[in-house]
Amino acid sequence: MLGSKSLFANNHFLSHSTPSWKSWERRAVQVRKVVAEVAVVPMVTKLIELDSVRSIPKTPMESTLWGQVTVGYDAKEKMKELMFQWWDSSKAAIDARRGVSLQLVSSDVDPRTGKPKVSKEAIIEWSRDLNITGDKFITHNVQFQVDTNFGVPGAILVTNKDQKELFLKSVTIEDSLHFECESWVQPEKLVSEKRIFFCNKAFLPSETPVGLKELRKRELRELRGNGDGVRVSSDRIYDYDVYNDLGHPDKGTKFARPVLGGERRPYPRRCRTGRPSTKSDPKSEAPADESMPMYVPRDEAFGELKRQTVDAGSRKAMMNNIFPFLKHSTEGEAVSSFADINNLYKECRNQSHLNKMIKDSTAHAFKFDPPNIVSRDASCCLRDDEFGRLTLAGMNPLSIERLEAFPPVSKLEASVYGPQESAFREEHIISQIDGMSVQQAIESKKLFMLDYHDAYLPFLNCINAHPDRKAYATRTIFFLTQLGTLKPIAIELSLPPMNPYMPTKRVITPPVDATTCWQWQLAKAHVCSNDSGAHELIQHWLRTHACMEPFIIAARRNLSAMHPIHKLLHPHMRYTLDINARARELLISADGIIESLFSTKDSSMEITSFAYKNWRFDMESLPADLIRRGIAEADPTEPHGIKLLIQDYPYANDGLLIWSAIERLVKDYVNFYYPDSIRIRSDPELNAWYYESINVGHADLRHETWWPKLSTPEDLVSILTTLIWISSAEHAALNFGQYHYGAYVPVRPPYMRRLVPDQEDPDYPSFVSDPEGYFLSSLPSLKDMTVLMSVLDILSTHSSDEEYLGDRKELPTWKGNPEIIEAFNRFSKEMREIEKEIEKRNSDPKLRNRCGAGVSPYQLLVPSSEPGVSCRGVPNSISI
Repeated sequence: MLGSKSLFANNHFLSHSTPSWKSWERRAVQVRKVVAEVAVVPMVTKLIELDSVRSIPKTPMESTLWGQVTVGYDAKEKMKELMFQWWDSSKAAIDARRGVSLQLVSSDVDPRTGKPKVSKEAIIEWSRDLNITGDKFITHNVQFQVDTNFGVPGAILVTNKDQKELFLKSVTIEDSLHFECESWVQPEKLVSEKRIFFCNKAFLPSETPVGLKELRKRELRELRGNGDGVRVSSDRIYDYDVYNDLGHPDKGTKFARPVLGGERRPYPRRCRTGRPSTKSDPKSEAPADESMPMYVPRDEAFGELKRQTVDAGSRKAMMNNIFPFLKHSTEGEAVSSFADINNLYKECRNQSHLNKMIKDSTAHAFKFDPPNIVSRDASCCLRDDEFGRLTLAGMNPLSIERLEAFPPVSKLEASVYGPQESAFREEHIISQIDGMSVQQAIESKKLFMLDYHDAYLPFLNCINAHPDRKAYATRTIFFLTQLGTLKPIAIELSLPPMNPYMPTKRVITPPVDATTCWQWQLAKAHVCSNDSGAHELIQHWLRTHACMEPFIIAARRNLSAMHPIHKLLHPHMRYTLDINARARELLISADGIIESLFSTKDSSMEITSFAYKNWRFDMESLPADLIRRGIAEADPTEPHGIKLLIQDYPYANDGLLIWSAIERLVKDYVNFYYPDSIRIRSDPELNAWYYESINVGHADLRHETWWPKLSTPEDLVSILTTLIWISSAEHAALNFGQYHYGAYVPVRPPYMRRLVPDQEDPDYPSFVSDPEGYFLSSLPSLKDMTVLMSVLDILSTHSSDEEYLGDRKELPTWKGNPEIIEAFNRFSKEMREIEKEIEKRNSDPKLRNRCGAGVSPYQLLVPSSEPGVSCRGVPNSISI
């Protein structure tokens, strides 16, 4: 039980390993002896000495504790301030009083007052204590005066008396007691309440030291919003709101967007900003601008290194787009040749010395790095084998599912969207399935499918109404070969029903001549366009970014910083609210990047709301997701408890290694703090977090019966493992390959501009006479290609301050729980072992989906990475 393990229980905090703290205790004993020796009445000397502990509260003696306070600075700004101080002595006199005030709070209460014991204020004055250097962080020495019977410090109160906000990194007392702050402290003139920071020791609510109980409650009250007020950048307030900030109706009806969240369009909740309504629509929130900038709670905002990385990517994007924009500035101009596309990239292979000098010229510097994942053969189109491989080891490995009934059937309402039965027939695929009947292939678990029919069909009329967008709702059937690879064998292209006499579904099969070869290539391009939109909007944005946000908001509002579950989840929440706010402002907003560059246009976010109706948290764990899609079956004899039906499935193979490691860590962690179900049920903060995540954060699905219960330690292990998996490995697999998998547009177009022609189409003669020209004219314009590549480059970039799975930077100062520290150390070791195992798999020629001639290794789930666009690395959180 935690109570028996608590190092606060008998006031022995750090006594086994910190002589400095023991020396402080010895100093206290010596003070007591002095009090006894100077007693006025000699006859009661021994009585006073024996009763010195009771006599000291009446005339308390003081002791000094030494500390180090580490703060962050903008050295240039501080140098400017000091220069002005030197020039103006009167100002210097005023600024001498600036700095930060700190007070230690004991874990005990004062028996005289019943309130927590608090030290005297310790002041760091910038003008006297600040040594300007080029360092980002500077450590100041500080002295705390405390009573000798003060007890063990458990919290620290901080007041910023400066004119600007202060980044407080950490406080260390007597080289033994650590406060990992990592937080912005606002000036006292803005926020009068003292900031509270707790030491690096986790406590369940019921075991909070008595001196810290009220501070624990106060800290959470200060973080909770109540639905009122306009948030400003200095706030640390967490609250919920619907997605009513995506449109710009004041610019015209073209830029209006419906509110997401509510019975009609269900959606997860976002962090509330409180900006006023637009003039033309009271339900829509006004967009951010200079007077009301984008809000995220202050400590959720990007750090300096992260901002620098994003800004550098934006500058690079501007430079990369200069030449293509000047050359192809006409809006919607079609690509004239594959050479136009290939000239966007730097040459990196087989260059002569002279050629290299030419390519290194100024013009070459504005070109893009060639994607090193997708193999580009002479045809510049997507090969069938690569098409199948990328469903298992590409940018979107989460959509492939097993075909369990033939022909597949839609779940859409037939009276609105036409016949539910697919147009697939046995004759379409019988020649491609190794002599089996379709039923035999299904029973042998050999048929798989990418199914975007129901996701796209309700929105096709809106999409295809745009002159430069043409899309289908596609289904693609794959056959699992004896080599373990997937072979595409038929593609269904569906359009909304126009009239009962016009067929709306057609099936394209592998080519038999030149004409069907180009129709097959066009059909694959339309499938990849569907897949691009589904990946970006549903698998990536909705399932990771949007659905995680309510859990983060609820955690900040309900779990104290000293709660063990908050400490576990904290690194997995880093930067997520900031990147989501930026996405609402730039990516998913009206006329934003997604609407401009993908086929879904102004239907984009409604598609995600439609998909959210079928989202289930209980199906988001990796094993449950694989079983739901029919890719795996439960099998307790297998190492991870499931058996994969596609043995060479790199995303699943590598993902299960990480999933199991996370699960073991979480199980060790949870069982330490929650040895039984009573601890779970009696934890008010934990239960409030989970309840609010569901009933407020995911309010539109709160009545669903599939929500996991939270009653036992096993329940908590499952919930936390799923959240950490989504935040780390699942997001990494979907995000950090975007440039290398998606930046060669002929292979993966974000949208198409022409449908696949048949003999009845007016465009059919031009298609037959120039099929390559028809294909190129179906692709996005060169200008849109370069913008897309620039965006994908930014989204695929690791910043230099990235924190990867297995890294816990605060672990060295996490004192008092050796079992927990050992569990994290084992986890870090497992991540290094997984990295070696993935490298081994990528060199195994038997695994054809990740190894072979021209086949790129699958590295998206390799835990570590260097900064930049590496196509590998698993950060702790959804940070980009």
